[in-house]
Amino acid sequence: MPEYANKEILETHGRFIDIRNRVVAGDLGWDAMADFFTDDATFVDPAWGRVDGLENIRAFFKESMQGLDGWEFPHEWEMVDGNRLVTGWQNRLPGRRPDGGYWQAPGVSRFIYAGGGKFSLEHDILNMTHVFEVMKQSGWKPSGALNAPPPNPVRLCAWEP
Repeated sequence: MPEYANKEILETHGRFIDIRNRVVAGDLGWDAMADFFTDDATFVDPAWGRVDGLENIRAFFKESMQGLDGWEFPHEWEMVDGNRLVTGWQNRLPGRRPDGGYWQAPGVSRFIYAGGGKFSLEHDILNMTHVFEVMKQSGWKPSGALNAPPPNPVRLCAWEP
């Protein structure tokens, strides 16, 4: 596997975060996130399972994020090792806790950088029970219809596609 400069990987991830922030702001649709993936990329989501191929990833973004208006995903940290990028972020729901803190649950993502501003893998790791607990505690309700994950998603780990 080729090695890429940390700077190139971090700059690509910076653009990824910028686009995600524009999506959250409503300037772009969630499918814009797929532009950061190779044609043969793999995305692994803890609820939706493994999604293979660019067009399937594009559809996944549109379907899985429907109704989550107002959620934010603030970036907290990142580390690069070779062509691997690991990031920490939050699933942040709208509003604040009574103590002023955020309604949020942490997540970690593992990426494999493929060059040319594209990733061949994103594997999101988070505690879905924690996310559901925060949703319930906050009283959050979707802005519209939510799409449920598939009934029996493939949950194979994708450490190296």
